[in-house]
Amino acid sequence: MSTQNIPFQTIDWTKVPKVEYKGETGVAYWQTIQFQGLRVRIVEYSKGYIADHWCEKGHIVHCLEGDFISELKDGTKHAMTRGMTYVVSDQLSTHRSVTEKGAKLLIIDGDFLKLDPANAGQ
Repeated sequence: MSTQNIPFQTIDWTKVPKVEYKGETGVAYWQTIQFQGLRVRIVEYSKGYIADHWCEKGHIVHCLEGDFISELKDGTKHAMTRGMTYVVSDQLSTHRSVTEKGAKLLIIDGDFLKLDPANAGQ
């Protein structure tokens, strides 16, 4: 648990730089705000984007625009469309994003999503 609090503030996303990350195909553009133990991002996937890695990190992912597939390493696929959200803790579901038409997401992650060893395996 973080010992630092975050005072009230607004984020003008038009002033947050976009950083490009190449996917297996397509690109993702991240706009990131980092606090101690908390990361907030707007992520845009281009048409035809497939993540270049499998992720084990926990996230809260909310689809703002477009649609994408959250593909789990076990082969399970979850179609995510505008207005839908998924939540997962660290190390519980290895996943990656795939989109045919593109998507814009709000992604929040941080220390609060770390796996609780007391509840592991339940």
